[in-house]
Amino acid sequence: MTHTPIDVDRARLETRGCGGLIHFNHAGSSLMPAAVADHLIGWQREEEFRGGYETANRRRHELENFYDASARLLNCHRDEIAFVENATRAWDMAFYALDLGPGDRILTAACEYGSNMIAYLHRAKRTGCVVDIVPDDAHGQLDVAALEAMIDDRVKLISISHIPTGGGLVNPAEAVGAVARRHGIPYLLDACQSVGQMPVDVKAIGCDFLSATGRKYLRGPRGTGLLYVRRDWITRLDPPLLDQHAATLLSETEYEIRDDARRFENWECHFAGKAALGTAIDYALGWGLEAIEARVTEIAERLRARLSEIPGITIQDQGQRRCGIVTFTKDGEAAADIKARLAPIGINVTASAGSGSRVGFGRRGLESVVRASVHYLNTTDEIDRFVTEIAA
Repeated sequence: MTHTPIDVDRARLETRGCGGLIHFNHAGSSLMPAAVADHLIGWQREEEFRGGYETANRRRHELENFYDASARLLNCHRDEIAFVENATRAWDMAFYALDLGPGDRILTAACEYGSNMIAYLHRAKRTGCVVDIVPDDAHGQLDVAALEAMIDDRVKLISISHIPTGGGLVNPAEAVGAVARRHGIPYLLDACQSVGQMPVDVKAIGCDFLSATGRKYLRGPRGTGLLYVRRDWITRLDPPLLDQHAATLLSETEYEIRDDARRFENWECHFAGKAALGTAIDYALGWGLEAIEARVTEIAERLRARLSEIPGITIQDQGQRRCGIVTFTKDGEAAADIKARLAPIGINVTASAGSGSRVGFGRRGLESVVRASVHYLNTTDEIDRFVTEIAA
């Protein structure tokens, strides 16, 4: 598909945080565009002088824009979208609403996010369901053929991360969706790292549920996230938590749950963040997700190539398709020490380790990696300076 290339100079002019900072931590929390930050701060300033309820009532259309923008982003209906305070809680609201019992199987990937693995094990302990990990293929991503071979009538959920938190691979989400549809198995996709850096079309992927965050590649505020639930699943799921936004109290003995995805929301939320996330999504759509992905891929591959020239550096990214997350190790210097060395000179990266990547890293013999995650507003000059500092 043809697209207009990203105007990087304009993107940087519209991002006040670019000045004097090399931000290679977009997979942690990106830099908000000025329009998003101004929307967030302006809303909260109005709350200061007008009141929170009054501001929300006056600007109701901005809150509703979140649903319209999200529907355009994911190619779904606005009634299939819920605003949730973060991606993990959005994922939890879908996962804990599914009916899992003794012997039911959950199939997931080795690179699955640590919080999701904890939730699987938590429900296994409580319900007797079973967690099975699908092997990787030769490229280090989920092996779709192995997934197909593991299907039996006990499999009640396929649940994977689109992009792992500790690596640059993109799992074959559409191929997994084809397997799930063929066997009639619910499919939950953690798209925390993919939404905002590439097109994510829930109809093409074939997932029944999808969770995402605002703060990463969408460049929205922290404390914001979204949940997609396919329409024919909404009324089949009993949310693990309800309040009088998600349901209506009819009498002292009866209540009625609403019939759209907002049954997974809370009445109280980050209203300013919700409105500003809608603005962030509109901003991303203005650039075009195909154009964003092309720019991100170009910059990430350049970074991998330059890092590979440094003696003692090992690129740790796997997968046939790779994204804007670049992970590497350096002989003789720990990832946390590299992060600490770069921070005082205005270069932001993170060290990915611990439970967030425990299963995948454990199987690969990794303790920790440097995670440098780029976005369309990063430049080749920033890459060159970064590589110079890493080599030092």
